[in-house]
Amino acid sequence: MRVVVVGASSGLGRCIGTGLAQRGAQVALLARRRERLVDAAKDAGPGTLAIQCDVTDAASCHAAVTEAATSLGGIDGIVYAPGIGPLVRLVDMDAEQWHSVLATNVIGASLFTAAALPHLKASGGTAAYLTSVSASETAPWPGLGAYAVSKAALDKLIEAWRGEHSDVGFTRLIVGDCAGGEGDAVVEFSSGWDPELANEMLTIWIERRYIAGNLLPVERLVDAVELVLRAGAVDAIPSITVAPRPAM
Repeated sequence: MRVVVVGASSGLGRCIGTGLAQRGAQVALLARRRERLVDAAKDAGPGTLAIQCDVTDAASCHAAVTEAATSLGGIDGIVYAPGIGPLVRLVDMDAEQWHSVLATNVIGASLFTAAALPHLKASGGTAAYLTSVSASETAPWPGLGAYAVSKAALDKLIEAWRGEHSDVGFTRLIVGDCAGGEGDAVVEFSSGWDPELANEMLTIWIERRYIAGNLLPVERLVDAVELVLRAGAVDAIPSITVAPRPAM
């Protein structure tokens, strides 16, 4: 299985990429931070590729896909893991923050899909995208409204791609609270959040029971990704939720 994992320099993307490689897949790890990609590729094992890619730039996406497809001999699946979520009340979100969130979480997903599509069609492969429980299974979390909006848009984007290209499997992976590993694999989603606002919002999230109180082992997420990718276009899984059981 020849897989391209985007957003693989840290967090869940890195865990998925290294996990699939350690299970025998041929993997190309893509992200902007090349140094971290090289370290991740070493952890993943021999033959794992580290390819720099800026998902907000169409030319970068095409160049990275071409390099990955050439080196792997084709592409059977892509996993789109990038996701940024500034902790900001909607009233305080400026245009630059909105553009940044949508450029990475939505537009980048479509640009990369367009670049990879010919290879996925050739292999009857799968495109899987990490989305969020806050976009479909809970109300938007206060302070993370822009993130929820972008992930809801990503959900609809996946459906739109599926509607235009039925010969490729398109899957949304709805992810709940998940442990992201250690070191460079630690999830950096909350990096840069204002601590005072984070504490305020955390109280609200707990009161509204948005937080499960448990963290799902990242290995279970890798299990789900592997299942989706191995299904291919013929037995495509449109949507799957990977979330921990709420604490009792």
